[in-house]
Amino acid sequence: MKNTSMAVSKPLGQTEFIALVAMLAATVAFSIDAMLPALPEIAEELTPGNLNRAQLIVTSFVLGMGLGTFFTGPLADRFGRKAVIVGGAALYITATMIAFLAPTLETMIASRVLMGLAAAAPRVASIALVRDLYSGREMARIMSFVMLIFALVPALAPTIGAGIISFSGWRGIFLAFAVFSSLVTLWLMLRQPETLSADNRRPLSFAALASAAREVVSHPTVRLSIFVQTLGFGMLFSVLSSTQQVFDQTYGQGETFHYWFGGIAVLASTASIINARLVGRLGMRRIVKAMFIVQAVMSLLMILAVSLHLPNHTELLIYAAWTVSVFFQAGLTIGNLNALAMEPMGHIAGSAASIVTATSTVGAVLIAVPIGLSFNGTPMPLAIGVFVCAVLAFWLTSLIRRDSD
Repeated sequence: MKNTSMAVSKPLGQTEFIALVAMLAATVAFSIDAMLPALPEIAEELTPGNLNRAQLIVTSFVLGMGLGTFFTGPLADRFGRKAVIVGGAALYITATMIAFLAPTLETMIASRVLMGLAAAAPRVASIALVRDLYSGREMARIMSFVMLIFALVPALAPTIGAGIISFSGWRGIFLAFAVFSSLVTLWLMLRQPETLSADNRRPLSFAALASAAREVVSHPTVRLSIFVQTLGFGMLFSVLSSTQQVFDQTYGQGETFHYWFGGIAVLASTASIINARLVGRLGMRRIVKAMFIVQAVMSLLMILAVSLHLPNHTELLIYAAWTVSVFFQAGLTIGNLNALAMEPMGHIAGSAASIVTATSTVGAVLIAVPIGLSFNGTPMPLAIGVFVCAVLAFWLTSLIRRDSD
């Protein structure tokens, strides 16, 4: 690994670097969104007696990713960015092969946890690559380009997944994951120099991580921000894990689901652009509180639409608009909540970022799983779950006070 890193000395051009980082970060979105069209076939083969359990294929990946985020940052600081990404890719590809051969849903879920654990490596270490080379406004500019490319993945992944399924069946999805990871990792190994020199590497210290965790949970602003972020992620993952079933079983749109999801992803991707324009003028907390109010109202309208038994096509359009609102709300709240949580933690920023992200991700899975499994053929349980989360999130956000207040 070290020899491979040392052999690459010429820095990448900025355009190629942005493309590489975007593809590394896209491992997570591709691993989730390309799976969605496959869930009905997997359910019929591996859990025919309880089709709802196929949703666990999504949330188990997110659980693994959250757990992996705890450790990836410190490992990348100790062993270097490339070594962690390459090691994560090796584990990821191994997990995809287990999933490809999985004879039971339990084996599939275990492999997906392992995939998520491995995918935390490119998720975290790719951002560290950018931070090593750029800072300030230039880093923000680079990350904006990365996120612009990254935003296209959720829009395209379900269509790509549907194409693979039609050609090779649902197991072919996992071969595609392995190929994608192999190509991107090979690109990294051959073209990108290591960005963290041996002199700047830090020893692993679980005592320091534990100390940082105690500091994070003891600060009221950080603690409240984590709770709210957990609810925000919980709403997002609940909808993400259930939406294919709703489009298919409730509205008969299984064949065209990937087109619906692509459109929803494109519309929701504008949230980050809008947030960048508004946050300087309105502030983070005002935007977050406003979005949770909007989400609660939208969820009440969704509940009302289901209760009134509107014509199927009318309710379908309302559901699609409501799904856009959930994804859009995440784009306008998660980043701001993360910034609020990190503001008092500048002296332990790396460790705090891992703890905040990992805790909120794992907590969100505990919210999303019961909401998703309560699917009863209508979006009613989903809408009620999101409504409750939005109300709680609004209330907790109103309690957040910045140190500068």
